[in-house]
Amino acid sequence: MKTNWKALVLVGLLSSATTLAGFKLLSSDSERDVIFKESPAESLARFTSSGAPAGSPGDFVYAAEATTPTVVHIKSTMTRTSRGGQGDIPDIFRDFFGDDFGGGSRGPQSSEASGSGVIISPDGYIVTNNHVVEGAQELEVTLSNKSKLRAKVIGTDPSTDIAVIKVESKNLPAVTFGNSDAVKVGEWVVAVGNPFNLESTVTAGIISAKGRGLGIIGQSQNRRYGNARPTAATAGDSPLESFIQTDAVVNPGNSGGALVNLKGELIGINTAIASPTGSFAGYAFAVPSSIVKKVSGDLVKFGNVQRGYLGISLDELDSRKAEEYGVKVNDGVYVRDFTENSAAKAGGITKGDVIVKVDGLNTHSIPELQQSIGLHKPGDKVVVTVNRNGTEKDLNVTLRNRTGGSDVIKRDESAAVMTTLGAQFGNLTDQEKQRLTRYKVDGGVKVLSIDGGKLARTGVEEGFIITKVNGKPVKSVKELEASLAGKSESMVQFEGLYADAPYDVYSFGFRM
Repeated sequence: MKTNWKALVLVGLLSSATTLAGFKLLSSDSERDVIFKESPAESLARFTSSGAPAGSPGDFVYAAEATTPTVVHIKSTMTRTSRGGQGDIPDIFRDFFGDDFGGGSRGPQSSEASGSGVIISPDGYIVTNNHVVEGAQELEVTLSNKSKLRAKVIGTDPSTDIAVIKVESKNLPAVTFGNSDAVKVGEWVVAVGNPFNLESTVTAGIISAKGRGLGIIGQSQNRRYGNARPTAATAGDSPLESFIQTDAVVNPGNSGGALVNLKGELIGINTAIASPTGSFAGYAFAVPSSIVKKVSGDLVKFGNVQRGYLGISLDELDSRKAEEYGVKVNDGVYVRDFTENSAAKAGGITKGDVIVKVDGLNTHSIPELQQSIGLHKPGDKVVVTVNRNGTEKDLNVTLRNRTGGSDVIKRDESAAVMTTLGAQFGNLTDQEKQRLTRYKVDGGVKVLSIDGGKLARTGVEEGFIITKVNGKPVKSVKELEASLAGKSESMVQFEGLYADAPYDVYSFGFRM
């Protein structure tokens, strides 16, 4: 029976629960670089208990010993309060006995999320998945020596599902970055993380494939078995997926943990699993270390990621599409069209070209092309090799940012705060306003859709009406934006209701 793999696979993120991260933006005056620990040219000289050199096929001891101290356990906490329990009580009883009829109560409700992270610098910078720290009011990091430290979010990049957090400590063991571009299919790898809150768990497997694009970043959440897909990149950079696929066993809680080679060098951050049940069923996916290094470095230095763009619409080729497009090769990426202010068009690429290499490296798929270009910043020059009418041609292209320029893009703080809510909002209609006045509610802002974010983490659903922010009424989307302006890293309290149960008033808060 032919199986529709795409329909069958539930790509579940590995945290046991998730919440939306506040952004700590760094001004240009405080720009700094992360000093990464990178692998030396020569192999590490050490012998294992079996007498074979460290990193020999089939021996995982050295990789486990080198990596375990650098992997941390992350717990995030969020709290909300609500007054409920009245949704099934007829309005006539409330009119006589008041809003508290039926035993509605208000009280705090606390929930925790769990995941993993990897120390990338001795002064406390830790890389993890964006979905591990989403919505966290508090972050607690447990080191391998059982020390527990508070952490703050430095920056997040939903487009790659990578985040950087920091603890105040020194002389921490930092992971050594390896070259993920050099790893081979069939190579042994080791995964280290904290599945099901089991700290410092080590598993092994092989690399099953490279350059996987699953289409999971930017999709809405899937809450089955407590897992969720990555938060949609509703603003900013487009999703970038080029996962390393492995059969090393990973499970909920492994998110943000390390995938290393047998020399203990980081080659990926474990992010997702392919599973019809929500637990490990054979395949897991990791963000390559080349992307992790680029993204984490930019988050620390700029507060957001500086990605280069070609500015083209693409299609992958096979023999059938090659015949359809009338091109001479069936392996590469077909250029269908250009965006406005396209760097590719300015560099001499034309419609109908097939991109086969970037800087001399073969490009077989869209994820591979996105990774090659995404590792560069706007203004960088790359050599793009295209096949045009059967002949290969090298073209020098100067990359641009997503707006078609070459400047460093600063994050709009007010837009970033709104984005963290993970929802689309709309003004109430006159009919909705009129109905709410019966219940002494003077307007509000309606949640039109939930894309995954802080509101989703609190259990808010489509149709919820926000009536107050920090105790002050809001009656339009513009007033909501104004009430949240400048609230990054601040606690914000929301109050609202659902139109079909206007007596049930909900109050909840979190750090933006």
